[in-house]
Amino acid sequence: MKLGVSSYCFWQDMQAGRMDIMQAIGKIAEMGGVHVEIVPLGFDLAHNPELIGAITKKASEVGIEISNYAIGANFAGLDDRAYEMEIERVKREVDIAVGLGVKLMRHDVANSADRSIRQFAKDLPRLAEACRRIADYAAQYGITTSVENHGYYIQASDRVQALINEVDRSNFRTTLDIGNFVCVDENPVVAVRNNISYASIVHVKDFYIRPEASDPGEGWFKSNGGSYLRGAIVGHGDLDIRSALRIVRDSGYEGYLSVEFEGMEPCVNATKLAFNNVRRLWEQVNSN
Repeated sequence: MKLGVSSYCFWQDMQAGRMDIMQAIGKIAEMGGVHVEIVPLGFDLAHNPELIGAITKKASEVGIEISNYAIGANFAGLDDRAYEMEIERVKREVDIAVGLGVKLMRHDVANSADRSIRQFAKDLPRLAEACRRIADYAAQYGITTSVENHGYYIQASDRVQALINEVDRSNFRTTLDIGNFVCVDENPVVAVRNNISYASIVHVKDFYIRPEASDPGEGWFKSNGGSYLRGAIVGHGDLDIRSALRIVRDSGYEGYLSVEFEGMEPCVNATKLAFNNVRRLWEQVNSN
């Protein structure tokens, strides 16, 4: 297992101009992370090829790997021309992944105001075709592409599985976020058990959960079913992180664990606490 951090953790400071991606990579190394996951929020790699080289150089200098490249995308609700343009755009993002030297790349697949299973079934063939074509393009570089369980529309474990099976490519898998299942009111421990065999990389995230009637106010958002959620430092929230990590261990997974933080606390200290908690919990799980 290789424990590291997603650059997304530092979006709070990047957005405020207090940190750039180079500083984020340095912070991850200082924390003891062995890899960084690159999420291009607050910086642009598509129009700044020099930054790709600078990122790889910085990671090498501080002695950490670049594990995964994660981008947004949407293939739902598009006309034929827009659909083809989006596929070609994501292929160009694969080229960036090649420049970063990664073998893993996550791209989003769909957003939809209509989150019904009926709409999902209708969209599935076209979504799968887009993912299949991108996975086939990535295969020539030895890159595995993936869909993450987030964004509500393709977030439940069975929908993720349905897409993976429809794509039917060995290099199309899932970025498995052990926390995100609560956004669609799914038990994370059950969902991790369902999908760990499909995982190319594992995110470790935590949430606070409050019932719909509590109405805790500013800083919270709602799950599909109406529960209130707020991002938490891993180990501080309401999720059973230890049980989820035990499932990861028992599956034989030996890849990257990537810490994610998206809460309200100052992001650098929160990420450090989350990283230390994941390392401690992983050691506890492996000692039992």
